[in-house]
Amino acid sequence: MVFFGALLGLIGLVTLVFRDADVAGLPAVGVGVGLLLVGAAVAGLGVVRRRWVRRRRRERGEPEPIGNVVDRARALPRLLRAARQGAYAGLPKSRMALWALALVYLVSPIDILPDLLPVIGVTDDAGVVVWLLTSVSTATGLYLRHERDQQRANP
Repeated sequence: MVFFGALLGLIGLVTLVFRDADVAGLPAVGVGVGLLLVGAAVAGLGVVRRRWVRRRRRERGEPEPIGNVVDRARALPRLLRAARQGAYAGLPKSRMALWALALVYLVSPIDILPDLLPVIGVTDDAGVVVWLLTSVSTATGLYLRHERDQQRANP
């Protein structure tokens, strides 16, 4: 949500700075300010939600994902291989199917909201990208924790 809010804010800023004509019959300044405000609100809610989810996970004793972006990107092929072979049960087949479906949706020319609509047309794609990146990042972070725990158990 934080990334999506920042993206909306950036689109609002770009609209304010570079757009002179009306946007879908609305003044560009109004659309830009509106997008900036909505983006800030969504990003703020994302920060609050992230903290709430982390606190809830700690209270439940659930494992926290580890690793930085590069470590997680390198772990993705190992995660997919282990999940396909059945060596890692932390990634259900349904989640891999959703990832594949998200990739197909992003690549396909058919959209729920057509890209021809200004600003609004890219939000469905942006939402799918944000969900996909967040889901993959969390899953690979949990897989890195699993690998680390396995190494500690089998020195």
